[in-house]
Amino acid sequence: MIHFLIVGLGNPGSKYQNTRHNIGFMIVDVLAEKMGIGFKDVKKYMETSENTDKYKVHLLKPMEFMNLSGKAVQTIAAMYKIPPEQILVVQDEVDIPFGKIKNKIGGGTAGHNGLKDIVAKIGSQNFHRLRFGVGKPEKGGMEVADFVLQNFNAEEKEKLPELIKESILKIEDWLKTNLIQIQKMNSL
Repeated sequence: MIHFLIVGLGNPGSKYQNTRHNIGFMIVDVLAEKMGIGFKDVKKYMETSENTDKYKVHLLKPMEFMNLSGKAVQTIAAMYKIPPEQILVVQDEVDIPFGKIKNKIGGGTAGHNGLKDIVAKIGSQNFHRLRFGVGKPEKGGMEVADFVLQNFNAEEKEKLPELIKESILKIEDWLKTNLIQIQKMNSL
């Protein structure tokens, strides 16, 4: 059985529910709904999965705050023997303008504390990332840490449903592409 792990980054609690930093949670929630599955509590994190004949997808929302996301990722990856190359982390990205969504494999963390903790816990940067652009605060404005903990503004909220749909299409493409690559490698 081939296992994939899709991790939505965010912070637990209603206080953070609609903030820029929680876009990973928002996208994974919509993906779970589309897949017709719900989250179940497992210790201090939430996890659910979809079974198919060929593979299993695990959706994860770490519930120990953004800066401690790595423990949940490490636990699920170890439990199902999921290598970093079969992990996709859905994250907010301040270095990308709002509305832009980019895929990335490996590389640095660009100061993102959730990514830093994941790298530290799984011992690898070679996981995939879906980087959802949330933009930066204006120069001379608030600090980045405060900015990402703000709710999306009215104009951004209006655009979110379409951008979340686009993100889910990118996740589905990632799954298909990686499944094909793994199956090709296994048939050699």
